[in-house]
Amino acid sequence: MSARTGIGYDSHRLVAGRRLVLGGVELPSERGLAGHSDADVLTHAVIDALLGAAALGDIGMHFPDSDERWRDADSIELLRATVALVAGAGFAVAGVDATVVLEAPRLGGAREQMRERLAQALGIAPAAVNVKATSGEGIGFVGRGEGVAALAIATLDG
Repeated sequence: MSARTGIGYDSHRLVAGRRLVLGGVELPSERGLAGHSDADVLTHAVIDALLGAAALGDIGMHFPDSDERWRDADSIELLRATVALVAGAGFAVAGVDATVVLEAPRLGGAREQMRERLAQALGIAPAAVNVKATSGEGIGFVGRGEGVAALAIATLDG
């Protein structure tokens, strides 16, 4: 067996009239993330990390925003489909480490829910999933409260 590692990144603008979903968990917020699907940047970053580790392209290749099938899609379902693609290529998910970059709201206790939701979709134990949060310290689009970004690293065994 050999381990493979992939990196994922995503960002979306914050807008009024949308839900704020991160890691499959809806957070109380006056603004949510703009996007074709539910715009869950955390889950999207995890998807790209998995696809990268398996050398299967990126989220836009598999779930393009030009395809109406993916409009308002639940990103946790897209993650499950990605895990199936990765398994079909001969890999098993070993672990994920992710960071959400946002000014508000604070993730607090929702991080545990995110770990559990992501782990369930990944088919691994919550102990193999880590979700961290940081702010933009007032710098850039995140620091100005204009959007949210996320980064993820996935390790696959194959």
